[in-house]
Amino acid sequence: MSLSNRVNDEIPQAVIDEVTRKLKECREVLAPYMIGLTEKERQTLFKQGDKTVATVQKVQSYVQTNPEFIPSYMQTEEFNKDVTITSVLTPLHNVAFQLASDMDDTRMLAGSEALAEALIYYGSVREAANRGVAQAKPIYDDLVERFIKRRKKKDEPEKK
Repeated sequence: MSLSNRVNDEIPQAVIDEVTRKLKECREVLAPYMIGLTEKERQTLFKQGDKTVATVQKVQSYVQTNPEFIPSYMQTEEFNKDVTITSVLTPLHNVAFQLASDMDDTRMLAGSEALAEALIYYGSVREAANRGVAQAKPIYDDLVERFIKRRKKKDEPEKK
């Protein structure tokens, strides 16, 4: 664990407020077009990746140039809408994912740095309490439960 402090700048509340407002606005603008899925629904769906995106686009091209092969039961108009929705949402998703990833990394790093400093303070309070410093004892008693290392039960599997 490094003690270097990589998160140095506080984010001004005005920036947090502006970003929150804009994110809410984005969500509200897109809300009529968004559909929520259950975890079970997500598991049962076909997943589109880089290769399948190209496949779907190629099929769409063939549907347009060779419509004689479109089966009567294929919903061509819905197919085209789905392809369009996928293609317009992908860049938005990428930007949102990058933002979420950057926020998560920064939040995780700042949290790690804060916890490292908290451990330093706790160690100092523990040492002072062990040496009989009266003012340290109530602080130690308050913090000790938060810093106790939990031992795994013998029959409890390791979490990975």
